[in-house]
Amino acid sequence: MTDPPTKRSRPAARASNNASRPPLAATEAPEESAVVVTSQSGERDCVVITGICGRMGRLLARQLHRTVPVVGIDRRAFPDRPRDVVHYQFDLRRKKTRDVLRQSNVRAVVHLGVMHNLRQSDRDHHTWNVVGFQKLLEYVTQYSVPKLVVLSSGMLYGPSPENPHFLTEDAPLLGAQDFVQIRDLIEVDMLAQSFFWKNPGVETVILRPCHILGRVRNAPSNYLRLPRPVTLLGFDPMMQVIHERDVVDAIILALQAGKRGIFNLRGPGEVPLSRALRLLGKSSLPVPFTLAKSLMGRLWRFRMTDYPVAELQYLRYLCMVDDTRARTELGFPPQRDLQKTLEAVLSAR
Repeated sequence: MTDPPTKRSRPAARASNNASRPPLAATEAPEESAVVVTSQSGERDCVVITGICGRMGRLLARQLHRTVPVVGIDRRAFPDRPRDVVHYQFDLRRKKTRDVLRQSNVRAVVHLGVMHNLRQSDRDHHTWNVVGFQKLLEYVTQYSVPKLVVLSSGMLYGPSPENPHFLTEDAPLLGAQDFVQIRDLIEVDMLAQSFFWKNPGVETVILRPCHILGRVRNAPSNYLRLPRPVTLLGFDPMMQVIHERDVVDAIILALQAGKRGIFNLRGPGEVPLSRALRLLGKSSLPVPFTLAKSLMGRLWRFRMTDYPVAELQYLRYLCMVDDTRARTELGFPPQRDLQKTLEAVLSAR
C-alpha cells in the first residue's frame, strides 16, 4: 500500500547526530541511570515517543537523547525540551502521525500517549486511547517499525480479596469490574497483546508497573501528597510502589534488540500502607469504607479532589505483581530503595 504525498509538519527542532549535539544545560542534566542504550548503526536509529510532554515522556526523552535521535508526538507544548529533541505538536490521532513514522527512520515507538484524566468523557477516552492506538498500530505495521514498547499498568489486574499475593502476567485484567473508567486502558493493553501475537516481526513489549511514584500526577502520588490521607477502618493492605525513574530504566531496557513480551514491574518491595505513611511522616484519617465512599463521591463531583472514588478499592484489597519475568528476561532490577521511592512524591525535581 502506498500513501499520497503529504506535507510534512514542521518540527520544533531538527535531530542531529551525537557529535554535533550541544551540551545540556545544568537544569537539563538527567539523573544517572543504571542502564544506557547505545545508538545503533544503520538507517533505523530514531526513537519516537508518543505523549512526550507528560512526566514520563520528558524523563525518557532526557535519558535517551544523548545517545539516539528522539522524536516526540504530543499536542501539548514542550518549552524546556533538549534542543536536539524533535517535537511534533499535534494530536496523535491525526494523519500527520503516519508521516512521522514514514519519514523518520524509526527503529522503535514508545507509546506513552494515554489519556488518564477521568473527568474527560467516555467518548473522549475511547477515541483518544483506543482509536488513536489502533491507528498507531496500523502505522507501525505499514512502515515496518521493528520495535514497539507500550507502558500499561499492573493496576489493571484490579484489587480483590480473592487475589493471590502476587499476580503473574497471565492473570486476567479485571480492574474495570469496580473501576469502569479504566476499561479503555484495559482495551489498549489487550490490543497490544493481540498485536504481539499477530505481528511476530515486530518486537512488542508491554510493561505493567505497580503504583508509580514521583512528580507524575497520578492517583497514588496525589494520595501520598495529602497532609492527612484517608485510610479505611479495618484495612491495611500490602502495597507495591516503584520510582518513576526506575520505570524509565525499564523502558530503556525494553528498547534493546531481542526483548519482547509482557513484563510486570515491581519496585523495591512490599510495604503495608500504614508503614508507607509513617515513612513519609504522615498520620492517617481512618474512616469506614461506606462513609469514605460517600464523602469522596461528593468531593469528586464538586471538583474538590482529584482522587477517584474507585481508587478506594486499592486501599482495601491486594493488587501486587510478580516481577520474576522482568528480572530474568528483561534484566530489570529497581535501583531506588523504598524510602527514596516514597519521598519521590515530595521531590521538587
